[in-house]
Amino acid sequence: MRIGRRTFATLGPLAALGLLAACSDSAGGGGEGGGEGDFVTDLTFGTGGTGGVYYPLGGEYAAIYEANIDGVTVNYTDSGASVENIGMIFQGEWQLGIAQSDTANSAVTGAGEFEGAQVDNIGWIAGLYPEAAHIVTLAGSGIETAADLAGKRIAVGDVGSGTRAVSDAILAAHDIGEGDYEAFEQDFASSLDLLRDNNIDASVFVVGTPTGSLGDLAATNDVKLVSLEQDKADQVAAESLFDVYTIEPDAYDFLEEPVITLSVAAALIASTTQVSPELGYEITKATFEHSESITLAQGGLIGHDFALSGQGDVPLHPGAQKYYEEEGLL
Repeated sequence: MRIGRRTFATLGPLAALGLLAACSDSAGGGGEGGGEGDFVTDLTFGTGGTGGVYYPLGGEYAAIYEANIDGVTVNYTDSGASVENIGMIFQGEWQLGIAQSDTANSAVTGAGEFEGAQVDNIGWIAGLYPEAAHIVTLAGSGIETAADLAGKRIAVGDVGSGTRAVSDAILAAHDIGEGDYEAFEQDFASSLDLLRDNNIDASVFVVGTPTGSLGDLAATNDVKLVSLEQDKADQVAAESLFDVYTIEPDAYDFLEEPVITLSVAAALIASTTQVSPELGYEITKATFEHSESITLAQGGLIGHDFALSGQGDVPLHPGAQKYYEEEGLL
């Protein structure tokens, strides 16, 4: 995998995790966190890029946890999102993170970006909401279908995010390999800037729907969301942890018809070696009991019905398991 604009120096513990499977022979434990007795109450919460949903959502939840859980402090930080958040938890640097459900599953099974570097110290707190793959372009780009992405300049997601896996799956389903397009590894906000300035032809990103940044772009540009053909969407879903998803026309003012795409769950995860079962329980409880305080549109989607969506092979955090048992969800 190409590192692009990030360097190993800035990736830090993520590089040590083995983003490039560099630690494949040594990654067998839970990073620096260790065992029982390493539990902490001063938490760092990895979110995502400042232009997406993860960052503001993490900020609002950090405030909720501090206001409703005695003795805890939560410092939220921007990041490359899913892979980086998991990597930093694995290394014992961060304790909470938001990640795509498919990326979290890859981490615990040692697949994909985590091949040879199986993560054994993350626990599922909650599935928060579905987030959809958006293939965004501007009028005049010549891109009408996903097959038209061949030969184009495409933002495929930031290094350390889960978007790249979705981008690769969509492109592969249309027989578009790495040499068949020019890849830009950018965060969500940067990719929209590049698109606005005509420095790329399309951006693929995975985000909760709707996202205000896309609405902002559409206010000054003729934005188009590219829909997948149903059979291609079904094909990718059958071969992956993604689900077929429809972005309805009322999601964005510029949409006139439904857009078929793929989705994953945005999941809250926590360290099992640094977040105690008791604190994990309180975090899970506060996540649901105070979801009405979330000002983002995604707050209305957070609830028990979606809590275990996308969990797959990711073990429940012991605190979350206690909460779900009490609520009759297990």
